[in-house]
Amino acid sequence: MSARPIRSGPLAAAGGLLLLGGLAGVSLFVGAADLATGEMLWISRLPRTLAALLVGAGLAIAGLVMQTLARNRFVDPTLAGTEQSAMLGILLVTLLWPQAPIALKMAVASAVALLGTGGFLAAVRRLPPTEPFLLPLFGLIYGGVIGAGVTFIAWQMDLLQYVETWVNGDFSGILRGRYELLWGAALLVALAWWFADALTIAALGKEMSLGLGLNYESLVRLGVVLVAVLSALSVSVVGMIPFIGLIVPNLVSRFCGDNLRHSLPWVALGGGALCLAADLLGRVLRQPYEIPVGTILGVLGSLAFLLLLLGKRRHGG
Repeated sequence: MSARPIRSGPLAAAGGLLLLGGLAGVSLFVGAADLATGEMLWISRLPRTLAALLVGAGLAIAGLVMQTLARNRFVDPTLAGTEQSAMLGILLVTLLWPQAPIALKMAVASAVALLGTGGFLAAVRRLPPTEPFLLPLFGLIYGGVIGAGVTFIAWQMDLLQYVETWVNGDFSGILRGRYELLWGAALLVALAWWFADALTIAALGKEMSLGLGLNYESLVRLGVVLVAVLSALSVSVVGMIPFIGLIVPNLVSRFCGDNLRHSLPWVALGGGALCLAADLLGRVLRQPYEIPVGTILGVLGSLAFLLLLLGKRRHGG
């Protein structure tokens, strides 16, 4: 059971938006190069800031939907093999058509991520619901197998260096004209909010959903598509970014409860803020060099994941 929700009022909403706006403002003026002209702002800094916000929000929502479908707090697109599957799709299309446009790579990545996510959900239905820690353990193995397959194919084809650019998410290469596909994440977040009530009911299980007149299987398919496409968008443009979809929904649920209609905007805001803050941290820790945001979140997210697991066990979960 989640903690009793704390209803957030206009003051909390204003505070959250103020925090997000402050991070965005700082992001526009932090970097190795000085803003001698406005050209740097429009070509690099603003696209990078928007990309971090869109990726963070999209991955956080993907994690929320994944946890809803799996009925388990300890999964996200990384732990479910979704991002690894998307990376496999990018590798396959690169082998078959090296000069393929980014839109085609994203489409293939989405299709393969859809298959990988569907396979994960089909497999976890066989796990006993009384053992919630088995699911993230299985997810680690499942994603690891897919990731190992990607590495093996890349090694055979002498593409290991290419794959490495997708393994560790990084916003340093984001420029105007290279991030616009990420606006699709905003549309998918809006779609998730539109179906928030139905997804909340789906989290109660198949029998309850059918009893309330909902088409449970259609909701599951919709959720899988949302998770797969949001993850593929992120991997195609910036690479794999771990733990946002795990940490943010868990933190938000402690304050907002399990009603997706209420919690979804906060999850999107929190995901964007976390991703942008991690990107800023990576820019300032070793200036003028940068640490990829995937590395920053890999370290911080691992610690947060352990705290979540220990906290759940301590409270009898």
